[in-house]
Amino acid sequence: MKRDIINISDLSPDDEIIDVRSPNEYALDHIPNAVNLPVLNDDERKLVGWTYKNESSFKAKRIGASLVAKNIANHIELRLSEKSENWSPIIYCWRGGKRSGSMSLVFRQIGWNAKQLVGGYKSFRRHVITDTNILASSFRYVVICGLTGTAKTDLLTEIKHHGGQILDLEGLAQHRGSVLGFDPHTIQPTQKKFETKIWYELQKLDQKKPIFIESESKKIGDLRIPESLINTFRQGFCIKISAGVGTRCEYLKKNYEHLIHKSSTLVTQLDKLRSRHGNSGVDFWLDLISKDQWDEFIQDLLAKHYDASYEKSMKKNFSTFLQAPDYHLDTISGDTLSSLAGAILSDYATL
Repeated sequence: MKRDIINISDLSPDDEIIDVRSPNEYALDHIPNAVNLPVLNDDERKLVGWTYKNESSFKAKRIGASLVAKNIANHIELRLSEKSENWSPIIYCWRGGKRSGSMSLVFRQIGWNAKQLVGGYKSFRRHVITDTNILASSFRYVVICGLTGTAKTDLLTEIKHHGGQILDLEGLAQHRGSVLGFDPHTIQPTQKKFETKIWYELQKLDQKKPIFIESESKKIGDLRIPESLINTFRQGFCIKISAGVGTRCEYLKKNYEHLIHKSSTLVTQLDKLRSRHGNSGVDFWLDLISKDQWDEFIQDLLAKHYDASYEKSMKKNFSTFLQAPDYHLDTISGDTLSSLAGAILSDYATL
């Protein structure tokens, strides 16, 4: 291999990686830990593309070269001013072409041992898809099942605190996985970034130990779980978490407090359920909300929306659900979840 290029398979966790694509391209997805030093910003990239399409390739290249030179110079003077002479960054663009090649050339002229990533982001994207398919089938899974409000995500966190391996898909998706599961303070990542985050977590885990994962549908908010992963963990060993409806209600009031305080957002989300529950069903819930009858609302929503189809769906999608051992929670306190996490790890750490 030429010394000034590198393949995606040869990247190491210690490499300093530079993404020279535009900020919008970087925001959609990028190699984990890569920093964005664009050689063309979003407006400049549009200008070059427009010129190429509507005027001439020569003029577009001349404009692009001038802008790229100015931007590289700016990065060298500002963000890279403290880099030592033995610095060795990895540089990539969309497909390993002119943008990363331009920065790599300038850096090597300075004396930095810059390497250009073969195939750029496109090669990384292919690697994520292929490697996720391989990794997904390389693990054993303990699937935490339970009705809405049984603190499954909190239990995952406690299992991690006790030293267990987890894959928190809802955390990666920045969504709690139901019509009311969005986080008003965050925006879900793009589908590509979500898949990159899953791959990044999987490749850090120990294949000799099981992964604890929450039972999920195919989509979390607007994002789809990779088929290879969901098909594999749905064959995993299920355990069931149960709690009384009153306990679940208290948990949901605490964890969805933002919807209680801003009921207009809750009303907007509930309107999406009219096709399933009819106007009368949703209007009944809205009436309870208007009267601040939160316990009655939550319990009715659980019974008619969440719980009604739960067992049928679980039997259909999770192969060991019917044989799942039950762990009952009388309360959902931190101490209770911590104790349960320890017991589950003791039972299944060497599954």
